[in-house]
Amino acid sequence: MGEGGAGRPPLTVIAGPTASGKTALAIALARRAGGEIVSADSQQVYRHFDIGTAKPSAEELAAVPHHLVSAVDPLEPFSAVEYQRRADAAIADISARGRPVFVVGGTGLYLRVLLHGVLEAPGALPELRAELESLAASEGREAVHRKLAEVDPETAAKLPPQDLLRVIRALEIHAQTGVPASVFRKAHAFAPDRYPFRLQVLSPPRDLLYRLINTRTRALFERGLVEETRALLERGYADAAPMRSVGYVQARAVVEGRMTRDEALHDTAQETRRYAKRQLTWFRKEPGAVFLAPPYEDALRGADGTP
Repeated sequence: MGEGGAGRPPLTVIAGPTASGKTALAIALARRAGGEIVSADSQQVYRHFDIGTAKPSAEELAAVPHHLVSAVDPLEPFSAVEYQRRADAAIADISARGRPVFVVGGTGLYLRVLLHGVLEAPGALPELRAELESLAASEGREAVHRKLAEVDPETAAKLPPQDLLRVIRALEIHAQTGVPASVFRKAHAFAPDRYPFRLQVLSPPRDLLYRLINTRTRALFERGLVEETRALLERGYADAAPMRSVGYVQARAVVEGRMTRDEALHDTAQETRRYAKRQLTWFRKEPGAVFLAPPYEDALRGADGTP
């Protein structure tokens, strides 16, 4: 449980891999508690990309107020920092109306930025970088590494001289902040959380999760993923960010004659399984995460939206 964020409303966070049941559980809990949902999904935030992002249905959206679903034009630049800004505004609005806040999604970076903030490391120093690269070329990478050892022995001990890029990066941080990179990074690691929160990560057994993914993938194609993709391409959204996501990549290959529908379905399911594995790896590194196996309703029985 996160305990920082003094003065900010508590959040109940439902995270986990794709197809694990986040939406259904979050809607059930939010309805029970009279709460509202803030999405943490980097694809569902875009308008018009509906089937391939597995957005909540019209009935689900009507059952509980949702925020940051279909909120951004597909060609509009959108970053984790912008997500943080908009999510903060939505959370403040929901809390001001006295309702519990449920944050739901599988985009780990969005959740990390919302709960813990962004590491605002200083930018590059081109002149210093060029100087250090020249030193490495003339005297060897060990010479650059020795410079790092003088000012930041802890980072130097973790980096071999051959890792010139990271050695130089650590020297850049020291040059601009006046503190070793190791100290700078620790200061961020122990910064207070931005909100008090309870982070629940849905984690079905792998064989069940893979079956759920396979079923979800078949359903997306049956609902018209290829047809949706064709229409989006015709509307000029070929360069939209979600067009590069799993599902749309394969559906576009069908539209353009580079894959059969069966090949696209198989490849989408396979890549989604790989993505789910990466999601779980990410969430295992999140401080305070509590992993839940189904049935989730039993595990969260009595939840009232308060961490």
